[in-house]
Amino acid sequence: MQQSCCLRGVRKSYVRSVLILGAAAVVVGCSSGGQVGPQTKPYLLPIPSASELARPRTPEQAGLPAEATRAAIPRDNPQTADKVALGQKLFFDGRLSADGTVACSSCHDPVRAFTDGRRVSIGIKGRVGQRNAPTILNAVYNTTQFWDGRARTLEEQAGFPIVNPSEMGQPNLDAAVARVATVREYRKAFERVFRGPPNSSNLLRAIASYERAEVSFDSPFDHFIAGEKDAIDPSAKRGWALFNGRGRCTTCHAVTRGQPDVTTFTDHRFHNIGVVIVRAGTVGMARQAEQVVTPGDMGAVDRTAIQSDLSLLGRFLVTRQDADIGAFKTPNLRNLLMTAPYFHDGSHPTLWDVVDHYNKGGDQNDPFLDRDMQPLALKEAEIDDLVAFLASLTSPEYRKPALKELARQRKLARTTRPYRDTARAFGPKPGG
Repeated sequence: MQQSCCLRGVRKSYVRSVLILGAAAVVVGCSSGGQVGPQTKPYLLPIPSASELARPRTPEQAGLPAEATRAAIPRDNPQTADKVALGQKLFFDGRLSADGTVACSSCHDPVRAFTDGRRVSIGIKGRVGQRNAPTILNAVYNTTQFWDGRARTLEEQAGFPIVNPSEMGQPNLDAAVARVATVREYRKAFERVFRGPPNSSNLLRAIASYERAEVSFDSPFDHFIAGEKDAIDPSAKRGWALFNGRGRCTTCHAVTRGQPDVTTFTDHRFHNIGVVIVRAGTVGMARQAEQVVTPGDMGAVDRTAIQSDLSLLGRFLVTRQDADIGAFKTPNLRNLLMTAPYFHDGSHPTLWDVVDHYNKGGDQNDPFLDRDMQPLALKEAEIDDLVAFLASLTSPEYRKPALKELARQRKLARTTRPYRDTARAFGPKPGG
């Protein structure tokens, strides 16, 4: 009865937003051979619950691109209120994992803007992964999923964590379906939504539909772009100018298909920005990956990315192109204050650390460093302004905790800056 009420309540509360959205229509191991990472204790953390922040978002938000949102809904999986409600229930249910201790929300907690606040994510039995959990907010607009783009769709993405031994640990999707099928209310919900009993395909379609309903805009910056000149403060305005100018941020973060785009703040491409610690054997690791990971086997890529040190190869694991060694997907910049720590490995604790990294041009000794990475010579006040701009991308539901997090990061940045290198930032640019 409790589950039935939950499903029914979500349907009733958010039916309008979901129907509008669909109407037109993410650890340290040793090898890639199926081994799992080490354990961390205590690892039996409670599964985050479906709080108010978990609700599907209304499309009536400043900055939300209605046409692009409708276009992003696949024809073979249209949005419906019942399907999104079912997907939400599954997203927070530990029964999808082998031991019942991990749900999708364990790594994608709505309180943290659907991330987990850890450097890298932790799965069943405390198994530690290699990658930082990306947010699912606005994932509907992604052209690929995961840091290395190994999944093309949200349906594909939803399946990998369920069967990864270091995440939810099921032997296969059918095992997860079998657990769900024992619950009467789930059987009724699948029958209502899909006209049949639970199966793996429809389980993933439901979860993907819920994720597509999590769109997050309406930030101060969105209101500023819409013409409200005082929606952001002078520091953020200066930061926006730097973002478009000497900060060189738009090289990757506000261009889509060659055109300016402040919807996603990503070019949907993959870059080596010099975050990975360069190892003398990087090319040798690539050759090793070619031997142990079958080309085109995205399940093997998934296991390697989460369980193995070969994870640092990034996009190379998918493409087998040397130019993609250490390349990772350009992330969305919205609600960044809620998604710390940063980068694919969670190595940078604050936004000041992130800007410090770019200010020095990344690791110039990385042989595969993106050619657009170069020292920026930004002064401290300008770094503060860039952070102020990034903070202005916070949606209203996260405003209060984001302000608290901004204060925490600012205080830390005044005393601890491990990635700062002023000499390099103001030194000659490569080839100069």
